[in-house]
Amino acid sequence: MKILYVASGIPVPGTLGGSIHVLEVARGLARRGHTVDVIARSPAGAVEIASLVRPASSRFGNMRLHHINVPKALSLLAAPVMMRLVRALQPDVIMERYYNFAGAGILAARRFGIPSILEVNALIVDPPAVLKRRLDDALGGPMRRWATAQCRMADRIVTPLHTTVPPDIPRTHIVELHWGANVEHFRIDRQSIGVVHTQPTVVFLGSFRAWHGVLDAVRAGGALVGQGRDCRFLFIGDGPQRAAAEQLAARWRARFIFTGAVPYDEVPVLLAQASVAVAPFNTAAHPALRAAGFFWSPLKVFEYMAAALPVVTIDIPPLNQIVRHGVEGLLYPEGDTGALTAAIAYLLDHPAEARAMGERGRERVMAHFSWARHCEELERVMREIAGRVTR
Repeated sequence: MKILYVASGIPVPGTLGGSIHVLEVARGLARRGHTVDVIARSPAGAVEIASLVRPASSRFGNMRLHHINVPKALSLLAAPVMMRLVRALQPDVIMERYYNFAGAGILAARRFGIPSILEVNALIVDPPAVLKRRLDDALGGPMRRWATAQCRMADRIVTPLHTTVPPDIPRTHIVELHWGANVEHFRIDRQSIGVVHTQPTVVFLGSFRAWHGVLDAVRAGGALVGQGRDCRFLFIGDGPQRAAAEQLAARWRARFIFTGAVPYDEVPVLLAQASVAVAPFNTAAHPALRAAGFFWSPLKVFEYMAAALPVVTIDIPPLNQIVRHGVEGLLYPEGDTGALTAAIAYLLDHPAEARAMGERGRERVMAHFSWARHCEELERVMREIAGRVTR
């Protein structure tokens, strides 16, 4: 098939979770023999009004990239150029990554009678506690209506958890599908890359946002240092709480390493240095997660598992269905920093058991949570709607 994947506002290639998601899905579909075109933002990120007339198009590995660089809030301005690209490319299926101000891909699919998939990574209608929702309500709900309209126009909605989609959308239109990890990219041969574990290392990978629990990870690390443990802590990534995390860790500066944002290709080598991986999510900082359940498909957890690391994360679904307590890692009550500290300490004190958990985690992610499995299922959905919808 010819597939057009629209990811307005997402830099591709890039270091953000969304960037990795789009790149892996596009590559995975192309590896399955499809022709894949991706509309995204360039990594440079500079606004280029000229891209609304002529996108910057290029070959990137086994797919083609078309960069349209406009502010995310103005993504719908790209509708005319989207229509021209669709006429030129003549895709069999259009898939668009949902965003409040996007939708040009779904509109183009509707106009040309092309089967479409809406890929949903977040709660479509925010709860009243979110400022964006309150502003929308004050304006009479235009964003809510547009979001619901996109759901109705799409032939299928792909999302990790159906509660991201408004309840008035038929559940039969929704396919629950976890994201994944590139199990080959994260296959780590520590001997071949010269990694020597001179000191046990605990790693945190991802966005430094409040709900990722990075400050809890630092507090747990400080407590372990205070217990006299000879270990270090590696924090990979960037985000709003990075400065606060570094300040909190300053008293143990020799034990804490902050890398900042790291290119995707370099992450496996860094994970190879680790003995234990943490994902201390805290949904109290995220009203939408409180309202709809943990709808994020946890890329960091899948990548830890693919790297054969034992995972410490919170005991809520679906995290406790991905990482099983005592099997692929350890679970602890959300928000309990003392329990987080104790779980890390247990794995540091039982290295053979920790390694066995990591190996079981890699086996589990290969079987159930790889990008290859994700793309296989996505292809099935695409073939289903392509066979049902005729132009």
